[in-house]
Amino acid sequence: MRIPPAAGALALALLVPAPYASADAGTGAAGYYDDADGLTGAALRDALHDIVSTGVTTLTYAQVWDALKVTDRAPSDPDSVVLFYTGQLRDADENGGAVGDWNREHLWAQSHGDFGTGRGPGTDLHHLRPTDVQVNSRRGNKDFDDGGSAAPGAPGNYTDADSWEPRDADKGDVARALFYMAVRWEGGGGFADLELNDAVDNGGSPYMGRLSTLLEWHEADPPDAFERQRNETVYASYQHNRNPFVDHPEWAAEIWD
Repeated sequence: MRIPPAAGALALALLVPAPYASADAGTGAAGYYDDADGLTGAALRDALHDIVSTGVTTLTYAQVWDALKVTDRAPSDPDSVVLFYTGQLRDADENGGAVGDWNREHLWAQSHGDFGTGRGPGTDLHHLRPTDVQVNSRRGNKDFDDGGSAAPGAPGNYTDADSWEPRDADKGDVARALFYMAVRWEGGGGFADLELNDAVDNGGSPYMGRLSTLLEWHEADPPDAFERQRNETVYASYQHNRNPFVDHPEWAAEIWD
């Protein structure tokens, strides 16, 4: 069942009762966003870019395998990971490229910026999630939007020729991962300047869409305990940077609305 936008907006309002409220309390983020306090628009985006790009540890693509076994560990079974798009559990050691394995899904498709799998955007844990090999292949490099036909092997997901709609429980996670990528990777280090736009079928351009849909998904599916813990683990144990839009969901509207 799809989430009514009004209900999602109410959930977000309850989650964030006031701008810059207690999102940092009880996490490793205390003081992390001090340089962003009180900013809006382009100034906020610039400050967040500097914050999430400072003191970062990058991983190799091989190291991503072991990291995902921890960041996406199933709360009910420490020997399994939770597969993105389906919510199914898969043995953590069944990773690879064969049917029945799980592999590394780039929510920001690699071809949308041609960043490969060297240290950089292609190995950034904030947009990498474990997915079933065949589901990963079906999503391919499509942009994200509502609509399409039911995706085989992924109940609650829909797809057409140029877009993919994830199940309701993953919609906000997709949006926040892409918000982060657009802020984090702005053309430095020889990588493309990743940007969100309000289109689909972006192909090999360094763009991902559809922005208006992502903003709706972000409101309808606010961060849950699993996503917040994942953000904490990436920060504390691996990359030492955070996804600001998990800690402060209100900042997405400050930058893109």
